[in-house]
Amino acid sequence: MYPHERSLVNRLANQPFVLLGINSDGDREKLKETIAAEQIDWRSWWDKSPTGPIQTEWQVTQRPTIHLLDADGIIRYKNVEEHELDEAVDTLIEELAGKPSR
Repeated sequence: MYPHERSLVNRLANQPFVLLGINSDGDREKLKETIAAEQIDWRSWWDKSPTGPIQTEWQVTQRPTIHLLDADGIIRYKNVEEHELDEAVDTLIEELAGKPSR
């Protein structure tokens, strides 16, 4: 999953796109090693456990879980991966480009 996420971050570097990660691994030191080894350079939070406050609030029941939010903060897609994820992100960016400024 990390290589695909990294490709999205790189491909959309100059677009209105942000990738945020939440991790629930119990071992924070191991998580730091994974972040370094996988070259994760997007913002990521540690939620301590699968029942942490972020995952509870967002009703995460499987891992990985992907939520795509639009510019208004509305969840528009859930649990899309790979090709479908690219299409969904591109759709939201295209919609935003056609949206009048506020």
